[in-house]
Amino acid sequence: MSSKLLRGTFILTLGTFVSKLLGLLYVIPFSRIVGPEGTILYQYAYVPYTIFLSMSTAGIPLAISKFIAKYNAIEEYSVGRRLFKSGIWVMMASGIIWFAILMYFAPEFAAMFTDAKENQKLEETVTVIRAVSFALIIIPFMSLIRGFFQGHQSMGPSAVSQVVEQIVRIVFLLGGAYVVLNLMDGSIVDAASVATFAAFIGGIGGLFVLFWYWYKRKPHLDQLLQHDKGTVDISLKDMYKEIIIYSIPFIFVGIANPLFQLIDLLTFNRTMDAMGVGIEESESLLNILNFETHKIVIIPVTLAISFSLTLIPSITKSFMDADQASLNRQMNQSLQVMLFLTLPAAVGVALLAEPVYTLFYTADIEGAAILRTYAPVAVLFALFSVTAAILQGINEQRFTVLSLLAGILVKLSLNVPFIKWMETEGAIYATAIGYLTAIAINFYVIKLFSGYRFRFVFRRSLLIVIFTGIMFVITFILYKVLTNFLSPESVTQSVILVFLCGAIGAGVYFYLGIKSRLVYFLFGDKVDRLLSKLRLK
Repeated sequence: MSSKLLRGTFILTLGTFVSKLLGLLYVIPFSRIVGPEGTILYQYAYVPYTIFLSMSTAGIPLAISKFIAKYNAIEEYSVGRRLFKSGIWVMMASGIIWFAILMYFAPEFAAMFTDAKENQKLEETVTVIRAVSFALIIIPFMSLIRGFFQGHQSMGPSAVSQVVEQIVRIVFLLGGAYVVLNLMDGSIVDAASVATFAAFIGGIGGLFVLFWYWYKRKPHLDQLLQHDKGTVDISLKDMYKEIIIYSIPFIFVGIANPLFQLIDLLTFNRTMDAMGVGIEESESLLNILNFETHKIVIIPVTLAISFSLTLIPSITKSFMDADQASLNRQMNQSLQVMLFLTLPAAVGVALLAEPVYTLFYTADIEGAAILRTYAPVAVLFALFSVTAAILQGINEQRFTVLSLLAGILVKLSLNVPFIKWMETEGAIYATAIGYLTAIAINFYVIKLFSGYRFRFVFRRSLLIVIFTGIMFVITFILYKVLTNFLSPESVTQSVILVFLCGAIGAGVYFYLGIKSRLVYFLFGDKVDRLLSKLRLK
């Protein structure tokens, strides 16, 4: 890849990571402001919203950017501009349609998650779902603009707008919820509605940034039109057909996690009720599973995916050039980077589950136990995303749909009996087996269509597992020693426990990686530059 493209990929990756990290960390103050009742209402609204959002926007920036880059490469700049002009109206109409559907069918969604006998809870859920639906008006429109800039290899607008969107959303969410509850003497429902409506306010902030970039860069974009060859005549119908075909697999990848969560929302409370568990206890456990611990588990996944997915353009190029050696090398690196970053983080979270949960929320043995079980599933989340992206790279993205549907079917089949057998942990194991099914299918398709052999990455993975095991033993001993003096039930002392154990564990792990030169194989000369800056080389 060119240095410009590498720089752009890094900027977009960094922006995406910062945006997602902010979207994970806000739960610490938010859960303290609204409490379990507020976070339960929040997730009842956000799961269907996320599914609708993914269906309306997933893959659009990538599809638009790929289409525009394709025609820009042959100096047919007017094709991309024509798509952009018509796409503005299409995405605005799409956003209004998705908004209207979620607004209108909010009672049906609410009825799925709550007991039909509880009219008050049903009305509260409907209110919160309708509050978040407004964001669907603006987000699809933003995705088109981001894709247009990315198609011109300009990643800054997308990265900056994502971060600004997230910051504005979180400030409004936390400030609004606090003001409603503490200054206006409002209800938890009002606070949760304001928190979900923050997605619309954040979208306005992100859109403002994109408009500013458009104003600054339009003269340059207009200059490109003066060099347009004008030899290609492609209809809008053919344009949108190409974009839709490219986007569909990303829609399924985008809704994978929300669909698994949706299954829990649909089955967990009803199954626990059939077992004689009260609704308050059941909703509390569901909140811990689907909102609180899930937010923590996703943290290591975000970093791993951000790094490994930057290699996908190289995989695409190697596959198109029929360069088998380069293709194998790129896929090896992509899978190893993911595992190298995710596995120790997941094991570390599982080991430090009690102080980590206390740090994010409050001291809770039940919550820590669920987090300890859930943390290793982070590896599967990351592995599914990376294998799905590799399928995209080798132009076999259609099988992503098949693998996800198979995984969801397994989750649906196992969820109720597993919950009856192991309660909350049963839902986690059903998720893990569902993802394993999807990953196995992805791996089979990768091997079938690319000729990729897993022998090398398997051997390297064993080395990563060994390093993680050594890190675990040392950190475990340190944790047991420290808990003789520090209590994981205290927020302040939990900070010390997590910081000391995390720092020592990460130090041991990366020391082993450097001494074995594994990190050099994965990250190249970036390691030397980083060590030089830290004065550790």
